[in-house]
Amino acid sequence: MSSAPIRSPTLRPHRMKKDESFLGKLGGTLARKKKAKEVSDLQEEGKNAINAPMNPSAVDIHPEDTLLEENEERTMIDPNSKEDPKFKELIKVLIDWINDVLVEERIIVKQLEEDLYDGQVLQKLLEKLADRKLNVAEVTQSEIGQKQKLQTVLEAVHDLLRPHGWTIKWNVDSIHGKNLISILHLLVALAMHFRAPIRLPEHVSVQVVVVRKREGLLQTTHVTEELTTTTEMMMGRFERDAFDTLFDHAPDKLSVVKKSLITFVNKHLNKLNLEVTELETQFADGVYLVLLMGLLEDYFVPLHNFYLTPESFDQKVHNVSFAFELMQDGGLKKPKARPEGMDVTRVFELHMKT
Repeated sequence: MSSAPIRSPTLRPHRMKKDESFLGKLGGTLARKKKAKEVSDLQEEGKNAINAPMNPSAVDIHPEDTLLEENEERTMIDPNSKEDPKFKELIKVLIDWINDVLVEERIIVKQLEEDLYDGQVLQKLLEKLADRKLNVAEVTQSEIGQKQKLQTVLEAVHDLLRPHGWTIKWNVDSIHGKNLISILHLLVALAMHFRAPIRLPEHVSVQVVVVRKREGLLQTTHVTEELTTTTEMMMGRFERDAFDTLFDHAPDKLSVVKKSLITFVNKHLNKLNLEVTELETQFADGVYLVLLMGLLEDYFVPLHNFYLTPESFDQKVHNVSFAFELMQDGGLKKPKARPEGMDVTRVFELHMKT
């Protein structure tokens, strides 16, 4: 009768050692995951402590935005405001405008903060708009050189804007620090001052989160920053003429002036069997204005140069802009009215003198 085989006693201790090694590794892994979670929870708790006291909505504050010195503050746009359609439209309109102005320089702006902070694009933009050359280095790589260029460019901007009462809401540090709010304030002011052929969206505001460090603690507050008002209010900073005086001091005479203008217009448009009874509506699309210029200057305006029956806003703006070009070609000064929101009476003031 054979006996059962004897198992080697050396196998069990070896297996136990393997199991213990596996459990040890598993335990170490679990411990590391637990520790990592605790760190993550602690970071989240710290973030919530920053946001919770004075900020009801969650704001994504980056770590670098919380590394502040005592009494230092930093601002950032609330993410919800960045998604506002009017805010996005404002940025797009300004970018398209800059690219259109600088097309001959072969400069293409894609992101305002990243492309304008060093002063290079702002220099070219101001030189093109103001038709003047700034005494600055063409290329600057160092931070000091960039800020020196910015200082020169912004001083030139301030010399243009301050006489017209524009509040300066930007500086070298905020522009170089890629503060989008400051950059937008600057561009809106330039667009208004130089009567850019663009239509800025009105009443654009954003919620701004302000982070301050007081007595070692971070505090956050929300403020509303107004970027645009109405076109009339913004343009009013720069334009005051005889018609403003008429509106302010003799509004009762406005109807008399309009009648005189209508008589003047119809004297010429009647030659084409056209008649005007309401200046504001009948000249809004630019068609009558183009035809009037041809009659006044005694030439035929080819129909392919403008839209005889404009259907869209852009087509109407094209007509008015084209009429303004004809005026300047005829030796008149650039009209103060803007193609996107033309005040017809201001335009006809020029023709009454001819």
